Amino acid sequence: MPRFTAYVDKNARMGRDGAGARERKRHGRHYTPTALAEFLAGRVAAWVPAPGSGLRVLDPACGGGELLFAIRAALSERLPEVPVELVGYDLDPEGLAVARDRAARAGVVVDWRQADFLAECAALPAASFHVVVANPPYVRTQQLGGEAAQALRGQFGLRGRFDLTHPFVAAVPRLLVPGGMFGLLCANRFLTTKAGANLRAVLLGELVPVELYDLGDTRLFEAAVLPAVTIAVRGRVRERCRYVSVYQESPAGPARDTDEERGVDQAGSAREIVTPEGVTPDLPRPAVEPAVDNRWQPDEHAGGSDAATRPVGGLRPVPGAGDRLPGGRAESDGPKTSADPGLDDGEDVPDRGPFVEGADLFEVLGAGADATIRWQGRRFAVTVGELAIPPGSASVGWRMARVGHDDWLDAVSARMWRTFGDLARIRVGIKTNADRVFIAEHWGDPDTEPELLCDLITHHDLRPWRVEGSRRARVLYPYDLDHPRRIPVDLARYPRTAAYLEQHREVLSARGYLTEAGRKWFEHWVPQRPHMWRTPKVVFPDISDRPRFALDRSGAVVNGDCYWISLSELDADLPAEELACLMMGIANSALGVRFYDAVCGNRLYSGRRRWITQYVSRLPLPDPAGAPGVAIVGLVRELVQEPELAPAAQPELDDLVNRAFAL
Repeated sequence: MPRFTAYVDKNARMGRDGAGARERKRHGRHYTPTALAEFLAGRVAAWVPAPGSGLRVLDPACGGGELLFAIRAALSERLPEVPVELVGYDLDPEGLAVARDRAARAGVVVDWRQADFLAECAALPAASFHVVVANPPYVRTQQLGGEAAQALRGQFGLRGRFDLTHPFVAAVPRLLVPGGMFGLLCANRFLTTKAGANLRAVLLGELVPVELYDLGDTRLFEAAVLPAVTIAVRGRVRERCRYVSVYQESPAGPARDTDEERGVDQAGSAREIVTPEGVTPDLPRPAVEPAVDNRWQPDEHAGGSDAATRPVGGLRPVPGAGDRLPGGRAESDGPKTSADPGLDDGEDVPDRGPFVEGADLFEVLGAGADATIRWQGRRFAVTVGELAIPPGSASVGWRMARVGHDDWLDAVSARMWRTFGDLARIRVGIKTNADRVFIAEHWGDPDTEPELLCDLITHHDLRPWRVEGSRRARVLYPYDLDHPRRIPVDLARYPRTAAYLEQHREVLSARGYLTEAGRKWFEHWVPQRPHMWRTPKVVFPDISDRPRFALDRSGAVVNGDCYWISLSELDADLPAEELACLMMGIANSALGVRFYDAVCGNRLYSGRRRWITQYVSRLPLPDPAGAPGVAIVGLVRELVQEPELAPAAQPELDDLVNRAFAL
């Protein structure tokens, strides 16, 4: 079994080591914040039964030891007479030095092991730990290389794309005793993305999730990581799983570009390009600008020998938890007005539960009801429900179930004619993996032959219904636009382009994965279908706080920060442009956003959403032959021609869409 030394000194998660935000992001160096560690530990300890002897606790990627110290304190408070043995693994000597120093100063005994847990976990005895807590390294397996990634797939039964969180979690069930508890802190993307299927499969197999907290855009880490906390038990009959989400309320106003949408992370460093070989920074091109409080307790009626102290059956709120939220404001008091402290004058009061004055985030997470809070200068909606595990959830993702919400979804489904994915192939835009060579706002003369320069649609250009006329970028697109397949041009016919590309040969040839795939050194990594650019298409940005689906007839190329649907590929016995208008009408409506949030739910910072194939393909379409469907198409045609009418027409559109689904 190979040792996964590719992440030696890279997985300590040392958010305060001075290495810089880019290094922390790339190598997974993120300490667990103390408050978050204490919250996770408290939730795990609440489920741990009183043992006949001592408890053994493991952290397989302990870094500076924050989770181990937190779980020891929580278990000491919950079970003060029970001895606790702590074991911590990590490859990083600096992180372990911090942990050892803290333990020595606190007089805490821990078995610190500087070792590769993934390589050694198979030798650990089965059922040897009562509790496992983990914040695995945020490292994509592309950085380990193909051989190590393949070894991980074989050892842990993983499929498709994954990061190091997946094998760490897959190793846990065998090590836990029956009824043992697992507390996981990781990026929340596993909840909804296809790449999270491995984690969801483990959590639906030998482990059973009992509490789930999507902490959204709380920015609890220095890096741009949206965290989630999962509390799971090994080997118990499946039961209800409490699901809580926390997201910042989006301010009203027009759609706007953000650092995240421009491909810049929290610290302002350029977005990295993921390739088969690893994560590669975008490549420089001189002189050209790129375009681009525990409120829950066991239900003593659920059965089990420890029913009074251990949640073995369903969950129920602690008496009074649903009557009054933290901060002293009762649910029945109703939402605050804009004159309330903490709400700015003129702000809309969201329909997200009552505003709670002076609330601590972690206290509100334990409450049994929705709430709106102001925390660290921002306003958040805390939403409480249960985990819904639909058929095929290992591949399609999880969502939150809520009283009334599921009835609404059922009503939409009952009136749904087709989904977007039934009718359309939803494609991502081009990915050059060398944007600063291929994309620019201003091309010099004689940089390249003009016939190889194509207008480029980026997320900057998109508004609902329309593509802005003042397009700011063009792309060097070295392909035959008349061919349905990817056919690169003969550079001998384009001497200026050949000379320009030759200047950047070293940079372009560094994309070894491209030539290894039998491609020419000057090609794009994802060029898409060249002949289809000339046909009309629906285009929308990958990341946006609200839908911006637009119709393009210009023949421009679509950049990789957007997705597109060619009208030539729409599959139905109806005119393609009518179907495109119907799709844009649903996607740009209030119902479309509500459906996305209920079913897809992959939200980023400040209400930004990912409008990617996996999610957009699930959006519903009503019967286009029904009166509301016909009216939607007619209205959208007008808005495409005169998009300035959109703000005034939005209520009419929303009403038509609701009528189309009989709501």
